[in-house]
Amino acid sequence: MTSFAQTYAAKRTTVDSIEVVRLTGNAHQTEVSIAPSVGNTAYELKVKGQNVFWFPDGIGKYKEKRTTIAANPFLAPWANRLDQDAFYANGEKYLLNPDLKNLRRDGNGYPIHGLLLFCPDWQVVSLRADAEGAETTSRIEFWRYPDLMAQFPFAHTIEMTHRLSRGVLEVRTRIESQSKAPMPLVIGFHSFFQVHDAPVDQWKVHVAAADLVEITKEGLPTGTRTPVCLPDPAPLATTTMNDVFTNHISDADGRAEFWLQGITQKVSVILGPKYTTSIVWRPPDGRFLCIEPMSGITNGANLAHAGLYKELQSVPPGGVWQESFWIKPSGF
Repeated sequence: MTSFAQTYAAKRTTVDSIEVVRLTGNAHQTEVSIAPSVGNTAYELKVKGQNVFWFPDGIGKYKEKRTTIAANPFLAPWANRLDQDAFYANGEKYLLNPDLKNLRRDGNGYPIHGLLLFCPDWQVVSLRADAEGAETTSRIEFWRYPDLMAQFPFAHTIEMTHRLSRGVLEVRTRIESQSKAPMPLVIGFHSFFQVHDAPVDQWKVHVAAADLVEITKEGLPTGTRTPVCLPDPAPLATTTMNDVFTNHISDADGRAEFWLQGITQKVSVILGPKYTTSIVWRPPDGRFLCIEPMSGITNGANLAHAGLYKELQSVPPGGVWQESFWIKPSGF
């Protein structure tokens, strides 16, 4: 008889002198690698040895370079761009401090991708495997770090759980507020995907959304929305993708399924209902496709203050926000 320990395993190991948590599921020949000290990033989701994430460098080089992101980085406390060195919350304007040197900027100088991309301060608080799966939970107490609080003065704690079960990776994020005011919530994941059985110009993508959000040439939403007008599936050979989508098309559980497919290999990205926005991006030189779960549109807090975005989520004082998305490979 095969025990659960032989089916699923969760263990700590070391790669490139970096502590890594590895989850394995033998039945589906699946392996997940997470680097807690590198932004708690899941950088490998291997199926039969093939990585579903696009991750061209090893984890050591990735941590050292810090210039290019890949795999599945977490974007918080704001996802994507802000339109200025400030954000609005509860009617007040909060200025960012560039002198702290913890801001990343895009090619136009806008603050981008929050503060936690390569954060070393995540702590593993749980690691287990049983007959149903393997999982690990890491935590960062944002409020403990003055340089983070100086940029985003809303005390909160983040827990992220990666769970592997039946060949599917669930990424569950839980945010608990210790702030005295509602905390604006525009977070997400900049997830990079690939399939291996066809060149990029033969890939196809399914977009599970009804509305396209208009963006400027700098990548900032205007607040205007139009119906999605894409072939289904959309061939990447003839489709340029750098789009923000909302009004997801969901199943009975409120989940929206996007997918990328080659010939037989397919990667489904299934968004829970609190991920109300998605970004789909293919770079000009191809290589990968990003399908990005987001809790709000780019620059959402500032657009909400301007009256152009009504769906901004927030975490009330003492409250909790929690949501998952799932990555489901098939055909490998």
